[in-house]
Amino acid sequence: MQRFEGQVALITGAAGGIGQATAIRLASEGAAVFCVDLDAEGLQQTVASIKAANGKAFSHTCDVSDEQAVIDTIATCISTYGKINHVSNMAGILRFDHLHETKIEDFQKIMHVNVGGTFLVCKHALPELIKSKGNVVNAASTSSLAGVPWAGIYSASKGAVLAMTKSMSIEYCKQGVRANCVCPGDIITGMASPSFPKNVDMKLMDRCMSPTGRRGPEVVASVIAMLASSDGEHITGEDIRVDGGTLS
Repeated sequence: MQRFEGQVALITGAAGGIGQATAIRLASEGAAVFCVDLDAEGLQQTVASIKAANGKAFSHTCDVSDEQAVIDTIATCISTYGKINHVSNMAGILRFDHLHETKIEDFQKIMHVNVGGTFLVCKHALPELIKSKGNVVNAASTSSLAGVPWAGIYSASKGAVLAMTKSMSIEYCKQGVRANCVCPGDIITGMASPSFPKNVDMKLMDRCMSPTGRRGPEVVASVIAMLASSDGEHITGEDIRVDGGTLS
């Protein structure tokens, strides 16, 4: 039997990167995957890939920072599949700026999506996860564990996600819900190829590079699959680094 046979996984950020890789991985192991993103075209590509491999998937566009949109998303998932066993919150945005040049609008956008979006999806999915005794994996980052230059606001947002997830893991453990974070390092995704401020010393980024080389999002998806499955049944409140030894 496949690990996720008969289960439903809701995955945000599923149009690309780690979210897409996670959707494909869980579907390959039997999950019915409810794919969420703002990028409708990317979602269609994800769903097409899953269905081409005889998997089950449904696409739904949503701005995770909009509470009513999230409420509607959860309702659509339930009307489509009847339950939610797992949530992967992979939607997020990354921007590099000097802290003293960061605009308040950029600060607010990063916080609203990375922290607010994760909060809203967890908030409205939790009643269903309590019913199914399911689990959540949220996307933190190695930047929530160590300093990354020009990423002060992004790092703060991921630190908030990490703290919220640990709190959730204790608050809901007696109701059978597990909550963990993955902390990716230098992973090859569209998000991981942003522009840097002008005239910066890129040597400062050397400490953020993996000594074992860069990897694609599939390596993170494999860890998420473990945490979401019964193989991770005694793991909750953890932040699992997937960084090829960067912070070792």
